Amino acid sequence: MSRVLIVEDETQIAEVLESYLRREGMQTERAENGARALEYWRAFKPDLIVLDLQIPAPDGLEVLRKVRAASNTAVIIVTARAEDIDRLLGLELGADDYVVKPVSPREVVARVKAVLRRLQPAEERQVFRLAHRSGVSLEVDARAQIARIGAERLDLTPTEYRLLEVLIRHPARAFSRAELLEVALPDSDALERAVDTHLKNLRRKLDDCHVGEMLETVRGTGYRLWSGV
Repeated sequence: MSRVLIVEDETQIAEVLESYLRREGMQTERAENGARALEYWRAFKPDLIVLDLQIPAPDGLEVLRKVRAASNTAVIIVTARAEDIDRLLGLELGADDYVVKPVSPREVVARVKAVLRRLQPAEERQVFRLAHRSGVSLEVDARAQIARIGAERLDLTPTEYRLLEVLIRHPARAFSRAELLEVALPDSDALERAVDTHLKNLRRKLDDCHVGEMLETVRGTGYRLWSGV
């Protein structure tokens, strides 16, 4: 049974979302402010958080920062502010998707189910490797949904992992932003620029392992993963 934490200070909205999610067989908890959200996140250990950005202190972005500093729990942000910068800021901090208020409970449920599906392991064990010129290899285990550089495990969000898996399945192939958006966020209305944000975060993590050049921007097309030679 999937566990979902709803962080929303408008009681009526929270109750409706909880009702819809429980109808889908999910276990839920609700938090009305940032402090309670962090408390429940640590105790409840949800698979996914539906996180309103406009909640009492700490606000949703600060909650997201704290969650991302310690875990890869999937997060869908909810905002009443439709400006692109707010959406992209949340994604840059590691959110997996977003919805804009006024929200449709059915849409939120669909987004939750879509993100949770991306967390499910593949049917068969499949391991993909790509050697870097330094001699270390980037390895993705599609069943366990784990990525490593040599013996070091990469700490990736679900969306970052999905993008990396798609790229390593087809090394040296250039993918457009639209293609990557379709495979990584198929049920989202996220902008193509959101792909740039996720991949910027992924490249930073590869850089930390000294293989950031494996993720290459292809001018006029999009992105590819290659050996760095």
